[in-house]
Amino acid sequence: MISAVVLAAGKSRRMCEQKLLLPLGEGTVISCIVDEVLAGPVDEVLVVVGNDREGIEQALAGRRVKFVDNPDADGDMLSSVRCGLTALGQSEGILVVLGDQPGISRHVVTELIRTFGGAGGQIIVPTFQGKRGHPLLFSVSYREEILRSFDEVGLRGLLQAHPEAVREVEVCSAEVLENMNLPDDYRRILGTYPKDHE
Repeated sequence: MISAVVLAAGKSRRMCEQKLLLPLGEGTVISCIVDEVLAGPVDEVLVVVGNDREGIEQALAGRRVKFVDNPDADGDMLSSVRCGLTALGQSEGILVVLGDQPGISRHVVTELIRTFGGAGGQIIVPTFQGKRGHPLLFSVSYREEILRSFDEVGLRGLLQAHPEAVREVEVCSAEVLENMNLPDDYRRILGTYPKDHE
């Protein structure tokens, strides 16, 4: 069983508005991301939300997702990851998806899960031209370690602690390296989104 944890609790300070609710495609940034994840071979999708829970829930209405609160309004990404990990079902693998990475595609999700194959102790990382990106897929065997470690470095610490377990998957999509923080990022994504998801 593969569980996806979508991180959607950020405050979007640099965008000066909630970037996950900006229009994209036929919906919003967050709905486009979640739709691509749901189109892959995942068994459950958990969306970690913060102060903007109501808007995120409305944007994802009717979709097969579970909402998980991050009570730390100023928490970092790792705090949201931990909230998702504590709410998981019986998973073999956990796919951590950035809520501000609208270039993510079902094809990348599928390739990562195919590479994982349910084997224990693996950490699967997509790369583009040799650079590591997101989303990250790892075995549930690392859950307790993530819940108690890596406070200063986040999930990067997991890769550093277990280099022998990391498997890189080269993909043809540069979007695994990109997220959306600034208005210019949003304008760029608006111009390329349909092409990226044909």
